[in-house]
Amino acid sequence: MKTLYLVRHAKSSWENRNLTDFDRTLNDRGKRDAPFMAKLLKDKKIASDLILSSPAVRAFTTAKIFANEFNISEEDIVKNESIYEADRSDLLKIITAIDDSINNLMLFGHNPGITYLSNYLCDFETDNIPTCGIICMQLGFDSWNYLGNKTCRFKFFDYPKKYL
Repeated sequence: MKTLYLVRHAKSSWENRNLTDFDRTLNDRGKRDAPFMAKLLKDKKIASDLILSSPAVRAFTTAKIFANEFNISEEDIVKNESIYEADRSDLLKIITAIDDSINNLMLFGHNPGITYLSNYLCDFETDNIPTCGIICMQLGFDSWNYLGNKTCRFKFFDYPKKYL
């Protein structure tokens, strides 16, 4: 059985207007929320076989914080440029190409694509996955290739404001 964790990057800063969207860093709230949410997952005894991340600074920084909590090396995080600005179908293509030896996948990305993908795949819908929000779903089959409309079962939806 496969488990998919869709994670939206932590809150980013708009303070430096000279930075491109791609280069925006985490703000103070993001720096607080990412370690909190990573620890929350670890406390739930969650494991990840693969961390896949957008290379945008805010997403990759969030992925690094989670990886650190799970004792995963930064070098083991797979950056995929296609995740940045990806829509639902782009994200679906990325995930269905994952090797089936991976059972637990964490994908760090951006809205609106991450929310649209979650709503498409899962029997749970939300208007918005907030920053550093996590949707967990299980696939009822052993291949990522079978992902499609409502093929996943909702497990949980966590986000910082639920706790902080």
